[in-house]
Amino acid sequence: MLLRKNHPSSAKLWPFTARFISAEERLSQAFESKGPWAAGLYEFLRFGIKQGWACLFGGLMVALLIATKLWYPAGASLARYDFLFIAAILIQGVLIAARLETLEEAKVILLFHVVGTAMEIFKTSVGSWAYPEASLFKIGNAPLFAGFMYAAVGSYLARVWRLFDFRFTYHPPIWATILLSVAIYINFFAHHYISDVRLALFALTALLFGRTTVYFKVWRVHRHMPLLLGFFLVSLFIWFAENIGTITGAWLYPHQAKGWSIVPFTKLGAWFLLMIISYVMIAALNRPQIFIPEKKNEPLVKPESVSA
Repeated sequence: MLLRKNHPSSAKLWPFTARFISAEERLSQAFESKGPWAAGLYEFLRFGIKQGWACLFGGLMVALLIATKLWYPAGASLARYDFLFIAAILIQGVLIAARLETLEEAKVILLFHVVGTAMEIFKTSVGSWAYPEASLFKIGNAPLFAGFMYAAVGSYLARVWRLFDFRFTYHPPIWATILLSVAIYINFFAHHYISDVRLALFALTALLFGRTTVYFKVWRVHRHMPLLLGFFLVSLFIWFAENIGTITGAWLYPHQAKGWSIVPFTKLGAWFLLMIISYVMIAALNRPQIFIPEKKNEPLVKPESVSA
């Protein structure tokens, strides 16, 4: 059977933003009344604000990296890395208390921290990168705040999914994406001892998600883009953030030991694959929903075209 329905405002799905719906509606009507250019500008600004709001945890972590680089006392009894770890816990607690994240999402983000910390322990042990400063809260050579950098990606995906009311067409089965993410995670460790199969993993990712379209609601209607393009764009911004992290000296790659230089663009591929793992965790929690056209002149999509 083919279905059509109007999707509710994504703001209504989030208790924190639901209280502002009336005021926002008046503002949007004011822009809309000034014509299509003003309405388009409003939608563009709304998109940017939503993205910034979704990046709240990651943005705060990057801000802390910069602020502690510039102003953290060199002789403080609490090491900089330990301060970052405690601050990250406090930020996460505030997000949950303010209902900006659900407990279910927080559990997944905790899993991100565990997955990321395990990778950090291994990667620092084989010299892929290093944390040059001392810390108390660490395992091996990996300070525990580092796991929150991975958790920031999970937090962003959980929040952006909710804020933009994601819908999909031709989404691959969750079980297949889980197998892919497991293979990606194993390769992050195994390629130090056997052949690196990331090219095959890129090909499998393209095979699984090549037809998938994500529909996201900025304002009145759902816009859409290829999901693979979305993965790339998010990975690109993570790469930008990683460059900021290394500029602050929070962690360093071997080629940066004698002075900072840009993180190799090849690392973008690693972040792309890591993004797939992050996305699959959130998708397993949210269970991707099928996009159903909102306008009569839009083509109908059969429900069975998306398998979750």
